Amino acid sequence: MSKPVVGAQIYTVREFAKTAADLAATLVKIRRIGYTEIQLSGVGPIPVPEVARIVKGSGLKAVATHIRWDRFLQELDAVIEEHKLLECPHPAIGSLPGEYLCEDGVKRFVDELRPVAEKLRAAGMDFSYHNHNQEFARFGGKTWLAALYDTAPADVLKAELDTYWVQAGGGDPAAWVLRCAGREPLLHLKDMAIVGNREQRFAEIGEGNMNWPAILSAADGSGVRHILVEQDQCYGRDPFESLAVSYRNLSFWGYK
Repeated sequence: MSKPVVGAQIYTVREFAKTAADLAATLVKIRRIGYTEIQLSGVGPIPVPEVARIVKGSGLKAVATHIRWDRFLQELDAVIEEHKLLECPHPAIGSLPGEYLCEDGVKRFVDELRPVAEKLRAAGMDFSYHNHNQEFARFGGKTWLAALYDTAPADVLKAELDTYWVQAGGGDPAAWVLRCAGREPLLHLKDMAIVGNREQRFAEIGEGNMNWPAILSAADGSGVRHILVEQDQCYGRDPFESLAVSYRNLSFWGYK
């Protein structure tokens, strides 16, 4: 099985993607680092046709997005057309409104998702869920995230696990990647470092304390196609430098 392709999550450099000119310059920098794919998130109010033109001209592929859940419910036709323009097969949500994160919220979400997923599937797309750590709250003896993937079939819901937030929620990222085998086209890579007095911080891949040999081995064997590097905060470091450090470390391990 081929290794997943390494991409960059634009949210990492969101402060440099507010305008069309800034986005174009940002994508040039990302391509020069070595990345060939991106996930669009945190981009400024740029018309989607313009974003599509910029992405195409950059030599990068937009393989995924993060879209608000209310847009999937209320503007699904427009979301599909936007993703056709972007030639992007994997729309996803970055988070759900808090009202869903309760015991009854899993069923409500899955029930609302079924017709959305069906229409996306007919358009050649799928729907992925990106977690944070709040999904590891337990209801009835099971974490919310476990209940979600136990309830929603794989043809309705794909996984976009986030390694940092799984770890922050008390889970084992490698075990979760294996658990979601066959339904996770996307995997968010984030490292976790400890600084000062027990402070957890986002870190460049390979510069923190997470078990990357186990995580990447699990991804290789689970059908993950795109591993997307994201660093929510860089703590004063140039975020392009952070993306470059992560890419160099992943390249050293054989991922590009």
